[in-house]
Amino acid sequence: MDDYPGPVPGTRIIHAQDDDMKSAVREAAALLASGEIVAVPTETVYGLAADAFNAEAVAKVYEAKERPSFDPLIVHIASARQLEDVATIPAEVEPTLRKLMAAFWPGPLTFVLPKTDRIPDLVTSGHPTVAVRQSAHKVFRGIGKELGRPIAAPSANRFGRISPTSASAVMKELDGRIPLIVDAGACRDGLESTIIRVEPGEKRPEIHILRPGPVTKKELQNFGRVIVEKKRLIDAPEAPGQLASHYAPRTPLLMFDKPEDFQPEPGKRYGLLSYKEDPKAGYLKLHDWAVVEALSPGSGKLPEAAVRLFHVMRVLDEAGLDFIVAEPVSDTGLGQAIMDRLRRASTD
Repeated sequence: MDDYPGPVPGTRIIHAQDDDMKSAVREAAALLASGEIVAVPTETVYGLAADAFNAEAVAKVYEAKERPSFDPLIVHIASARQLEDVATIPAEVEPTLRKLMAAFWPGPLTFVLPKTDRIPDLVTSGHPTVAVRQSAHKVFRGIGKELGRPIAAPSANRFGRISPTSASAVMKELDGRIPLIVDAGACRDGLESTIIRVEPGEKRPEIHILRPGPVTKKELQNFGRVIVEKKRLIDAPEAPGQLASHYAPRTPLLMFDKPEDFQPEPGKRYGLLSYKEDPKAGYLKLHDWAVVEALSPGSGKLPEAAVRLFHVMRVLDEAGLDFIVAEPVSDTGLGQAIMDRLRRASTD
């Protein structure tokens, strides 16, 4: 468990499916109300939750994750009524924001908005804005409603590491660092939420994508002019997931402009993170791979690839390899979010 000095003697897992859901929701909410932190499921990835109004509880999230305090957290609301406790909506973009919320909430879309005084500066890393969303996961929303307060929750993993899409993955990352994991099975989407900032534009509102995710550029284009921000902030990101290096396995992950750029070192074990194990992509027959794992075996479906991405990365990371080589996917639609995660996980 490295050198983490946390006070938790052991981490329990409780199940939140069918008949177990109500009792799991109550137990998780009670721990959050007492100032503790709990790993909880969302439709994107598992999150590490704390009462968003309790700065001491939020500090435990940063400590357990070993997350730098300059990287802000997302605040989750259980209902639209909680939004006014967390953020204010600028009048000049309110019509657009309301349309986007009606279209994508609850769901994997996060808005960066001016924060209220009730949100501690630690949550936003000192920024005057807060990232806020409403999850569609029934267990997560149930916990939020039972708690009656917004929840600050980044992904439930050690900072910079592979995001967890199952309770078992959380346990591998945070066992002994947190008291409780609420297990509701695998996450539906498998990629963290899309994060946007909406600004007035000359002809149409401008929707700036700060982090690609399940809600795609094409879907957002119905509501304004979409701008995908390419810069990778290092010192003071205004929203989560903007750091240049993130979502990384312990094993160095390599990406190449074209397959023939790959020059293996003798005696090293290489694994291939393939899109669909298609020989035509140029990677499968390029090397005698120690392990091959596909995101969407045979079919090449981006939604399946998104759901499997972090799971496959973790499998390869645990395979005793010297290097992982990642085959690119189509950099369009949901593929933009997948490529964003792969690029940040890669070794320069």
